[in-house]
Amino acid sequence: MSRDARTPEPKPGPTPDRLGLYIHWPYCARICPYCDFNVYKAANGKPDDLLAAMLADLDQWAERIDPRPLASLHFGGGTPSLMEPAAIAAVIERAEMLFGFEPGVEIGLEANPAERARLSGISSAGVNRLSLGVQALDDASLKALGRDHDSAAGLEAIEIAQSNFERVSFDLIYAREGQTPEAWAAELERAIGFGVGHLSLYQLTIEPGTAFQKKRDRGDLTPPDDDAAADMFEMTQTVTASHGFPAYEVSNHARTRADQSTHNRLYWEGADWIGIGPGAHSRTGRAATGGRTGWTALLRPADYVECVASGSAHATEALSAEDEAVERVMMGLRLVEDGLDLATAIPAGQVSPDPGQVASLVEQGLITQQDRRICLTHKGRLFADYVANRLAELVSS
Repeated sequence: MSRDARTPEPKPGPTPDRLGLYIHWPYCARICPYCDFNVYKAANGKPDDLLAAMLADLDQWAERIDPRPLASLHFGGGTPSLMEPAAIAAVIERAEMLFGFEPGVEIGLEANPAERARLSGISSAGVNRLSLGVQALDDASLKALGRDHDSAAGLEAIEIAQSNFERVSFDLIYAREGQTPEAWAAELERAIGFGVGHLSLYQLTIEPGTAFQKKRDRGDLTPPDDDAAADMFEMTQTVTASHGFPAYEVSNHARTRADQSTHNRLYWEGADWIGIGPGAHSRTGRAATGGRTGWTALLRPADYVECVASGSAHATEALSAEDEAVERVMMGLRLVEDGLDLATAIPAGQVSPDPGQVASLVEQGLITQQDRRICLTHKGRLFADYVANRLAELVSS
């Protein structure tokens, strides 16, 4: 592996030509009750077959699009820390051979603290940024969230990660059942004290079809109400900002620009990415054609493995200018400081939002506007989904 893959450098600004690679590893030792991702129990998986299919899929992608150096390579899931380090290394090496890497390429992986003994091997495989699914710092909360690690394992995983990776992030979930804003503030202060460069702080959302949704419908789960959840969001912004850990995206906080997630910024900024693995999504072709193609891999691992050989593992959809504009609005608005640049978000020929309608959102204190750049205000972040949906309606009407 080249030295460039091991030493991240300051990130260049967004360009439409940047390319990311997402690898979806769908297997989990235990499926969390709040998760609505495309995941499957690891005991039912055939990892060798899936790895071979993903490598073959990657070969096809190199023929399908104009190869260019990757700005990021990200292992998500599922639980990609269940992958053998040799399998991780094989994907990284194939990607470098086929596409090459930008200087300072980010090679990230999402890990479960339960696999903390594997972290050294994952680092040796070539991963330089680790994201840990810590989720909570006390045993009672972890049990309620259905996690398969306890607080001691989470803390040990953070320590091991900081000794093995150049960049470390971890996730926490707040607005949990029975949690108060004061308790969340104390937990957040403790998390910041561990000294990592990045935190992903997600408000618990009860997604349709999840075990938590069924539990709530039975009356066995009562998350905090909207007002309490809003108080915790406000507390999150106050505590993180006071420690030099501001939000750069609605739910993501970083000490410096270099600590921010390159891979996620590619999504938010509208760059191209390719996805391999069951259920992975891709967006390609914007720079070359002025429009984008959406790709979605088959969901079931067995179907994906079977169809890769014939090149039929991905369904495609040509995105209209309207589709692309809506998607760019929904994603780009989440960036707190950079916001949404309408000049680049709205494809040529697409009608921009009506100035009067945008002015209404400004008057409500939800956004600011300077020329064609729109940013969420502090108040607007509380209503990010509403604002994004409103602007999306304006560009699609």
